[in-house]
Amino acid sequence: MDMHTVVVGTSGTSAADVVAVARDGARVALSPEALAALAHAREAVDALAAKPEPVYGVSTGFGALATRHIGPELRTQLQRNIVRSHAAGMGPRVEREVVRALMFLRLKTLCSGYTGVRPEVAQTVADVLNAGITPVVHEYGSLGCSGDLAPLSHCALALMGEGDAEGPDGTVRPAAELLAEHGITPVELREKEGLALLNGTDGMLGMLVMALADLDRLYTTADITAALTLEALLGTDRVLAPELHAVRPHPGQAASAANMAAVLAGSGLVGGHQDDAPRVQDAYSVRCAPQVAGAGRDTLAHARLVAERELAAAVDNPLVIDGRVESNGNFHGAPVAYVLDFVAIAVADLASIAERRTDRLLDKNRSHGLPPFLADDPGVDSGLMIAQYTQAALVSELKRLAVPASADSIPSSAMQEDHVSMGWSAARKLRTAVDALARVLAVELYAATRAVELRGGLTPAPASAAVIAALRAAGVEGPGPDRVLAPDLALTTEFVRSGRPVEAAERHTGPLA
Repeated sequence: MDMHTVVVGTSGTSAADVVAVARDGARVALSPEALAALAHAREAVDALAAKPEPVYGVSTGFGALATRHIGPELRTQLQRNIVRSHAAGMGPRVEREVVRALMFLRLKTLCSGYTGVRPEVAQTVADVLNAGITPVVHEYGSLGCSGDLAPLSHCALALMGEGDAEGPDGTVRPAAELLAEHGITPVELREKEGLALLNGTDGMLGMLVMALADLDRLYTTADITAALTLEALLGTDRVLAPELHAVRPHPGQAASAANMAAVLAGSGLVGGHQDDAPRVQDAYSVRCAPQVAGAGRDTLAHARLVAERELAAAVDNPLVIDGRVESNGNFHGAPVAYVLDFVAIAVADLASIAERRTDRLLDKNRSHGLPPFLADDPGVDSGLMIAQYTQAALVSELKRLAVPASADSIPSSAMQEDHVSMGWSAARKLRTAVDALARVLAVELYAATRAVELRGGLTPAPASAAVIAALRAAGVEGPGPDRVLAPDLALTTEFVRSGRPVEAAERHTGPLA
C-alpha cells in the first residue's frame, strides 16, 4: 500500500487525491482545520438537540416520516436504525476502488464542517480507509437522490461494526472482526450522524472522477490508433494541418489533430503511395478522426468542470450553517448524472469510429492493397475477421450503454422523493463503457499494427514504429498464419489500459495532449 498521505481539509479535495486513495491506497489524515470545523459544527447540533423544538435529522424521523418528533431517549436508536434499514443493497459487489472513493468523498464532506458529526466519526472513516478495510457494497440500491443511500449505508454499517467487509488480504469477513484486529472502535452514532453518513453523491462522483482519469489516457490512445490506421491505409496527413483546425476552433479537435500529426511525423507511408485510383479524400472514419475524438475531449472537459465543482462541495441534508440546521436539496445527483450520461455518449461514438477504421483495414476493397482480413493466406486463414466481430459486438453494447439513465426518474419514499437523478446507474454503465472502449481500441491497435507491418518496404513514423515494437515486446505477435486470437487481444487490451501506447509514442513525439 502506498504510504503517500492525503490530508483532508474543509475546502474539498482534488480528483488526483480521489484516485490516490481509491486506487493507490494512499493514507488519509484530517487537518487541524477540519477537526476544528467538525467540533464547532457539532456544538451547534448538540445545542439544537437540547431544545424542545423538532429539528430535521436531529430530533425527527426521515423522508416521509419526518413529521414525527423523536425524544432524546430514542435518538441513538434512530440513527442506528436509519443505517440498518437503508443498508438494503442487492446484487453483485461493487469494486473495491469505487467503495474507497465513496468513503473518501463522504469523509471530504464530513470534514467541511457543514454536517454536524463529531470529529471521532470522521476519524473512524479515515481509520477504516487506512486499515484497508472495504465494506461490502452492492450494485443496486441508489436512485441518485438523497444521495447514494444504500451504498453509503453499507459503508456506515461497517463503521458501526456491523455487516461484512473485505480485509486488506481480500477476504470478506464480519466488519466487527476486522475493526477489532486493527484497533478501531465501532462508532455509536448520535444525533444527525447516521443521516450525515448517507446523504451524498459520493459514489457517482467517485466513479466519474475515475472514469475521467481512464479516459484521458484512452482518448490519447485513440489518436495513436487512428494515426496508425491512417498510415496503414496510405492516407494523407494533410488534413491534420493546424491551420485547418484553427478555422473551427474547438480545442479538443485541435488537440487530437496535433496528436495524430505528431505520431505521423516522419512517416514513409502517408500521402505518397496511393494506388491506381488516387484518393482526393480519405473516408470519414480517417479524415474526421480529430473532429470526433476532439468533440469527446471537449465533453470530458465539461464533465471535469462539473466534477471539480462537486469535489469542492459539501453535499448533505440538512446542513449546519451559522449555528442553524437547514434542509436543502443539494444531494440531488442531476449535475453529476447528466455529465455521466454525456460522457457515455462520447465514449460510444469514439468506439464506433474506431470500429469503422478497423473494418476498413480488413476489407480488401477499401484497404488499398492489404490482404483480406489481414490474413496470411486468405481462404486458408481467416485473419482478423472475427476480431472485428468481437469489436462490433462491443460497439453495439456501447450504443445501448449510451442511452441516458438521467432521463428517467422513479418516485420513492411515499412520493416525498418524487424526482430522482439515477446518477448511480449512469455511473455504473459508464464504468462498463470505459472498459468496453479499451477493448475496442485494442482491436484497432492490433489490426493497425499488423497492417503497417504488412506494408513491406515502406517505413512507418518513428513514433508508430515505437508503439509497434512495444506491443511486440509485450508478447503480442505480428502477422502470420492463424492462431488463437483471444490471448493476443487480452494482452493488447492490457497494453492499452496501462497507457503503454502513449508512453511508447511520447518517446518520439514528446508529451501528447
